Amino acid sequence: MAPEKTANNDTKPAALKRKPSKKAGGKNIAIEKPDLDTLAGLYEDMLLIRRFEEKAGQLYGMGQIGGFCHLYIGQEAVVVGMQSMARPDDTVVTSYRDHGHMLACGMEANGVMAELTGREGGYSRGKGGSMHMFSREKNFYGGHGIVAAQVPIGAGLAFAHRYNGTDAVSMTYLGDGAVNQGQVYESFNMAALWQLPVIFVIENNQYGMGTAVNRAAAGRSLADRGKAYGIPGMQVDGMDVLAVRAAAAEAIAHCREGKGPYILEMQTYRYRGHSMSDPAKYRTREEVDAMRKQRDPIDQLRELLVADGMDEAKLKTIDAKVKEVVAASADFALESPLPDAAELWTDVIIEGAAE
Repeated sequence: MAPEKTANNDTKPAALKRKPSKKAGGKNIAIEKPDLDTLAGLYEDMLLIRRFEEKAGQLYGMGQIGGFCHLYIGQEAVVVGMQSMARPDDTVVTSYRDHGHMLACGMEANGVMAELTGREGGYSRGKGGSMHMFSREKNFYGGHGIVAAQVPIGAGLAFAHRYNGTDAVSMTYLGDGAVNQGQVYESFNMAALWQLPVIFVIENNQYGMGTAVNRAAAGRSLADRGKAYGIPGMQVDGMDVLAVRAAAAEAIAHCREGKGPYILEMQTYRYRGHSMSDPAKYRTREEVDAMRKQRDPIDQLRELLVADGMDEAKLKTIDAKVKEVVAASADFALESPLPDAAELWTDVIIEGAAE
């Protein structure tokens, strides 16, 4: 089934329309172009997520990954652009479509893949799987399987930053399917009341599970959802990593200066189904192909690198490096032992110290 027509009879997904990032109700924002080395780093980070997710899809098909598995293919520019502007002390929390966020935070591909396959070498020692792994070392406070459950946690992390007197920021990612949940607006209200340093990053990939966003979300823009609370918002071309970086810089500066929360609506797109079990028959193959050909974030950046003078040999070196990392992560995962049964009893209860 194709997306339902909107009020202006436009059925094209928003992410397919090339447009500059724009503040809700405001002016276009300026986008500064990084140097060639920075661009190459962004390209490598996005390519790593793409190839890692492709390998995860293969392992799922082989029966090596159990349970749910939600791939991030197509959305790489969002998290790479955001995290490229963050500091190590900034915190991250996200939903179940989380593998890309882990890699962008600096978590090792070996540990992430081992967790996907339920192995002892995983970040949660095989107990979290695809949706529930954490890394305190990388300030990654998890993917969360309950829709929008991570949003109040993100506000809580921002409260901790403010309480501790730091200028760190909470990067709180959620999907377009989560924005209609009540706890999101409770979090908006508290964040605005207490001027918490949290960026609510709405990854609008155009479909909440199998429902087009224009059939589920009223209003002109998801970036406007914080207006009632006085939270500024911005729509961003989430298929353009440079646009994401520019928007991230503005939102992060806003939070670090103590001005409270910020909402970024990333207009992005997922190429695969909602999860590995979703055949995605609610959209046409032509729609997906058009996005891949016209707006793919990795291809766009590769073209920019070539135009700026990077030779093909350098790009092939990056491609080979990424393939090696991903292949090694799969080998590490499959060679890691399954957790001992005693692991079921760890991390369940915290015993308080005697007074």
